[in-house]
Amino acid sequence: MPELETVLGKRELLFARTIFEKASKVNFKQVDELASIWCEYGEMELRHENYDQALRILRKATAIPAKKAEYFDSSEPVQNRVYKSLKVWSMLADLEESLGTFKSTKAVYDRILDLRIATPQIIINYGLFLEEHNYFEESFKAYERGISLFKWPNVYDIWNTYLTKFIDRYGGKKLERARDLFEQALDGCPQKYAKTIYLLYAKLEEEYGLARHAMAVYERATQAVQPSEQYDMYNIYIKRAAEIYGVTHTRGIYEKAIEVLSDEHAREMCLRFADMESKLGEIDRARAVYSYCSQICDPRTTSNFWQTWKEFEIRHGNEDTIREMLRIKRSVQATYNTQVNFMASQMLKVYSNATGTVSDLAPGQSGMDDMKLLEQRAEQLAAEAERDQPRVKEKILFV
Repeated sequence: MPELETVLGKRELLFARTIFEKASKVNFKQVDELASIWCEYGEMELRHENYDQALRILRKATAIPAKKAEYFDSSEPVQNRVYKSLKVWSMLADLEESLGTFKSTKAVYDRILDLRIATPQIIINYGLFLEEHNYFEESFKAYERGISLFKWPNVYDIWNTYLTKFIDRYGGKKLERARDLFEQALDGCPQKYAKTIYLLYAKLEEEYGLARHAMAVYERATQAVQPSEQYDMYNIYIKRAAEIYGVTHTRGIYEKAIEVLSDEHAREMCLRFADMESKLGEIDRARAVYSYCSQICDPRTTSNFWQTWKEFEIRHGNEDTIREMLRIKRSVQATYNTQVNFMASQMLKVYSNATGTVSDLAPGQSGMDDMKLLEQRAEQLAAEAERDQPRVKEKILFV
């Protein structure tokens, strides 16, 4: 019985092979359809453990036809175009890695690159394959060939892998070459992908180069990344500068960050900057930072800032400095109230124009003109703002 099953199995396999051979000669509409036939043909042989046969089939599928044609040239039959199908080449590359020799596998990858049908993942696979066989320089050449084929953002994964592998291989032995590679990678790099490469570059300089070069890279990174990533980049920059040069070196970085960042993040930077100065005993510097930051802190929405400043003055100031703080707070609040009053007046004017008559806004005051009505509304808003202000105690006692 086992012999009979073997005979039947062989007959079915021969019959399947005949079907696949006939299918490979059909003039399909799309190249991908013929590529699927060749791949299924190879997978059938693999299921029957005919590994050499599977390799022969895929090599036949990728052979150069007598008449070459472009992949998307619909005027030519698919049999003349399937040699440019990445699906068939990818399967052949996998089989060669598993069943073939190093030389045959390298030839397949080189052929894919020559046909210019490679993807970034194919390039990375080729580089890793060469690295596994200790052909490190060959793998770097493969990455460089891939970089020449693609543009941003498709080239990002290749650059990331290439730079990481290069540093792992050589460390600081070929520092100038590594720097050249990073500069090439950053040339034309979009903001979205700059952060990772800059951090890798700075790490290289910290471990194998010069500290001042690393600081220069961090400074470039703060301007090159996306606006949403600038705050995180400045935090990294400040942390590394403090660890390498000391906290006093971070003053210039804090000042630059406060100028560049959005109001929300600038407030956070100011609070950290002032806290650092107070810990260093630079009370006047810390007070100047609080005073500068107060201009972007509306007392109605940023009570945390004003509370922090108040606690600072209680610890380090006197009655005069607290009065000055409260004066600044009233001034800032008045500035924001003026802005709110102006906006309310504009809205009131628009609404007045929309309704057509002043009497609709103020029933029983139809004799008032628009200007008087706006002044009355502004006085009302100012009175409400005055009631919202915290009352200052007449005497401030110090312990």
